[in-house]
Amino acid sequence: MNNKSVLTRIKNWNLLLPVVSLLLVMAVNIIHDAAIGANPLSFFMITLRQTTGNGTILYGRIIDILNRGSEVAILAIGMTLVVSSSAGTDISVGSVMSLCASFCCMLLAGYGVSSTTTLAVPLIVGILGGIFIGVLCGMFNGTLVAYFHIQPMVATLILFSAARAIGLLLCNDLIVYVRNEAFGFFGGYIGVIPTAFVIAALCIIVTSLFLKKTAMGMYIQSVGINPKASRIAGLNSKRMIFMTYTVCGLFAGIAGIVAASRITSADSNNIGLYFEMDAILSVALGGNSLGGGKFSLAGSIIGAYTIQAITTTLYALGVSSTQAPVFKAIIVILIVAIQAPPLRAFFKRRSAAKQVKGAAV
Repeated sequence: MNNKSVLTRIKNWNLLLPVVSLLLVMAVNIIHDAAIGANPLSFFMITLRQTTGNGTILYGRIIDILNRGSEVAILAIGMTLVVSSSAGTDISVGSVMSLCASFCCMLLAGYGVSSTTTLAVPLIVGILGGIFIGVLCGMFNGTLVAYFHIQPMVATLILFSAARAIGLLLCNDLIVYVRNEAFGFFGGYIGVIPTAFVIAALCIIVTSLFLKKTAMGMYIQSVGINPKASRIAGLNSKRMIFMTYTVCGLFAGIAGIVAASRITSADSNNIGLYFEMDAILSVALGGNSLGGGKFSLAGSIIGAYTIQAITTTLYALGVSSTQAPVFKAIIVILIVAIQAPPLRAFFKRRSAAKQVKGAAV
């Protein structure tokens, strides 16, 4: 195998963009640590640390990224399927997270109760209730997009605007604290490993197996590429789009439970805030076309943890939490520009011209 064929394979690798982006973030951390006189490899260091609440746990920047980025990784699974099937984005996932967390905590604490250590209903009822609300929200969005043919961003704008307000109503305009050890487990640790990362890994594995062991992945991509042709071929395009939005709502519900458990409360105004942007950016950074069709779930997951790595790096560089979305927005613009058909066509013409020139020589 010659060098030219190796370079061609690397250039066509569907995970090239997310992997390069992650490596760039790592390089920035190495340079920053070296510049301030710290160990250049501090970013990669993982140690065991003794804590009062969780015992001995793994500690380090990478562990923090895997822990904090897991909620976005869970959202990115559903967002990937939505983008692939409908060529649109679900901008309500952050607000749906908040609603699911609020409903779960309201069930566990009881309506009108602001703080409790004992559960009003069994834990499983609260967890399943929160996830069920996420599924209902996904079905609502899916119905508007698939059956009423409303543009995805407009359809999901409804819950983007209303879900947090509904969550506040459910919690009687209170921040509901559920200071229960069993509930806090989902945002805590399993041994030395963050529970959020384990939950995200399980969601990724189950979804990947389902998409690979069944024809569902191919059907979703087919509908995203050409819904009319898929319908002629015998696929129910509307049902496929409806299903992907329902699954997206399901994962938003799971992410909402993890977020509420992490802080042992339902803060409707802050849970999932700006997470829809991170989920969309994860899909784009994962090398997936926002125009629908073929998708890479692995790319989206790498993209999700890369987003968290970028956030952690921005904080390390002294960028405030209010300024961080500006830099993320710039990254979105760059990625969308790279994927734009005119720019792709320009690079293809340049590549073809070089090949012709090389053949002439």
